[in-house]
Amino acid sequence: MNKISLCAKGISDVTIVPNAFIDFFMPSANGAYVKVYLYLLRCFGTNQLDISISSIADHLDNTEKDIIRAMNYWEKHNLLKIERNSSKEITAIYLIGFSDEEADSVEINSNDNITSITEDSDSAISEVAVSIHTETEPVTRQKYSQNKIIELTNNDEIKYAMHIVEIYLDRPLKPMDIQLILYLYEELHFSSELIMYLYEYCVSRNKKNPAYIEAVALTWAKEGIDTEEKAREATVDYNEHFNCVKKAFGLNRAPGQIERQYITKWVEVFTFSDDIITEACNRSLLRTQKPDFKYADKILETWYKKGVTNKADIAVLDEEFAKGRTKNKVTPIAKPSSNKFNQFPQRTYTAKDYADLEKRLINKGL
Repeated sequence: MNKISLCAKGISDVTIVPNAFIDFFMPSANGAYVKVYLYLLRCFGTNQLDISISSIADHLDNTEKDIIRAMNYWEKHNLLKIERNSSKEITAIYLIGFSDEEADSVEINSNDNITSITEDSDSAISEVAVSIHTETEPVTRQKYSQNKIIELTNNDEIKYAMHIVEIYLDRPLKPMDIQLILYLYEELHFSSELIMYLYEYCVSRNKKNPAYIEAVALTWAKEGIDTEEKAREATVDYNEHFNCVKKAFGLNRAPGQIERQYITKWVEVFTFSDDIITEACNRSLLRTQKPDFKYADKILETWYKKGVTNKADIAVLDEEFAKGRTKNKVTPIAKPSSNKFNQFPQRTYTAKDYADLEKRLINKGL
C-alpha cells in the first residue's frame, strides 16, 4: 500500500482526546471506529506522520477494509478530511478540530440516524413498534445551556424521569442523554410517563443507542402517539402482527431484521389484516415446505395488485384461477396403438357367418 501523509488542523502536538469527541461522537460510534480515531490522534501526537492503511490494520489487529470503513465514517462526521488519488487510494488525512458547540450543533438527519444505527450496532429502524419514515425533513435540536438544564431538572417530573431512565440504561446519564430527554420534554412535548415508557420499550429490546431512541420518539410524535397508553397500544399491535406470522410459519424465535421489514410492508403498505397474512404464510409453507418470507411476499403483492381486501376476495381469485385452468385444458387425442398384434386388417362378421360357424361346431360334436 502507498504511504499516507498525516496532517492536522486545530489539533495540539500531544495526544489529546477532545471532550466533545467523548461526549457526542464516541457513544454512538462502533468501537473499532473509535480505536482508529484514537490511533490517528496518537500518531500525530508522537510525530509519526508516515503511516499506511496496512500499518494501521496491523497495529490494531484489524482488516484494511475495516480501517478504510472507519476513516470514511469519521470523514462523514467531519472529524477527518481525506484526500485520495485517481485510484481512490487515500493519500492524506487531515484531523479536524472541533468544540463542544460545533459538535452539538451538527444537524441530525433521519437518514443519517438509520445509517448509523445499522452500521454501529445490531439495531435497525425496522425493529421499532411503528415504522420509521426516512423521508422526513432534517431535525435540528437546540443545545440546552447549563442554566436551562438546571432550571428544567429542578422540575420534579423530569427529575423522576431521569432517575428511572438511569435505572433502565444501568449507568449514569451522559450529557447527550440529558439533552435528548429535555428535547423530548420541551420540544416533542412528551410527558414524563411517555419518556419513561420510551426508554423502557427500547431497552427491553436491547436498544440503548440514543440515535435509535430519538428515531423511535420522532416516529411516535409523527404518528400522533402522545401518551403512554397510545404507545403501549401501538407496540402491542405490532407484536401481534409478528406473533401471527411466527405462529403461521411455526417459528420458535423472533423474526429477524429482514423478516420484520417484510411484515411491516404487509401491514403498512399492503394494509392487510392478520388473517390474510396468515393465509399467505400457510400457502407458502405448503408450497415450499419452509417458512419462506420472500414467497409469501410475492403472494401478498399479487393479492394487493388484484385489490384483495378480505378472504372472500381470495376465494374469488381462486375460483377464477380454477376456471381458467379448466377452460384451457386440452383433451389429448388418442394415438394409434403401437401393439404389433393389432397392426393387421380387422375382419367383420355377419349374422350368417355366426350361424354357419355354429352349424360346423354342432356337426363336429356329433
